[in-house]
Amino acid sequence: MKSLLQVRNLSIGIQKHKALLSSVEDISFDVLEGEILGLVGESGSGKSLTALSIAGLLGANKKVSNGSISYNGKDLLALAEKDMQSIRGKEISMVFQEPFSSLNPLVTIGAQIAETLELHGEKDKAVIKARVIELMKKLGLSEPEKLAKTYPHRLSGGMCQRVMIALAVICRPRLLIADEPTTALDCGTQGQILSLMKEINRELGTSILFISHDLSLVKNFCDRILVMYCGRILEEGNTEEVFSKAAHEYTRGLLASIPAAANKGKPLAAIPGKVPSLEEGRPGGCPFHPRCAKAGPECRRDFPAARAVSATHTSRCVLWEGQ
Repeated sequence: MKSLLQVRNLSIGIQKHKALLSSVEDISFDVLEGEILGLVGESGSGKSLTALSIAGLLGANKKVSNGSISYNGKDLLALAEKDMQSIRGKEISMVFQEPFSSLNPLVTIGAQIAETLELHGEKDKAVIKARVIELMKKLGLSEPEKLAKTYPHRLSGGMCQRVMIALAVICRPRLLIADEPTTALDCGTQGQILSLMKEINRELGTSILFISHDLSLVKNFCDRILVMYCGRILEEGNTEEVFSKAAHEYTRGLLASIPAAANKGKPLAAIPGKVPSLEEGRPGGCPFHPRCAKAGPECRRDFPAARAVSATHTSRCVLWEGQ
């Protein structure tokens, strides 16, 4: 498949007082046309910052310090804000983790969905209304004509997330970035939202960058997985390969911590320690080595180059079995 998005050697810093603290360091990956790519890792790994940099939504105290982001042949980092606005929402859209805080409490649901179409050139009110109602029906929102006149506080979390998805896909974007879109939802609603996104991917051909800290969610949802830790990508591969033959000790730790019926009554496995804070800084060598029971001198000294586990699977660990 052809690459839709290419991220190369991307580094992102956060300004704290007079220092620019490294949050994401030298990461590279592609999002292919029509695929669902999972970006997984613990909180604080840099997943959301990566997503925001692609959409051009980094705050004033955050900036890309190195690298490039190319979408459909365009260098997004070189675009003026006006040009980025013509892409954001139309070709690249985002679904955020907290739908309640992402929706405007003073504007009706229908008006918020319609605004995206209006901003990107649609002027016919009848066409806008028809498309909004049609999409709301498609996303399982009952009584869409009535719901379109409702304010966000009247909706459940699952309904609000459906509205956020409608907002994101009304212009039929080529790339949808979903930043932990099911975290605040119950298990049943999570499954419904994932099914909706899968349908969007299948019917519209929309590529999805799906960000999560939960590997059990991405297992049956994503085509490929990037495993991120402390601002670095440690492993990348087809979902089936990563789950069946994890080649980085961090990935193995994440997989071991997934609750399983076979382990009922037993203590849950856990990775010792925590992700270092920005102030603590990223450890030298492999960033995971302070938490890795198998780490040796080489792990503390150097950050390994990506090694091929297979034609579609790479890892940055000197301990994988094929070494």
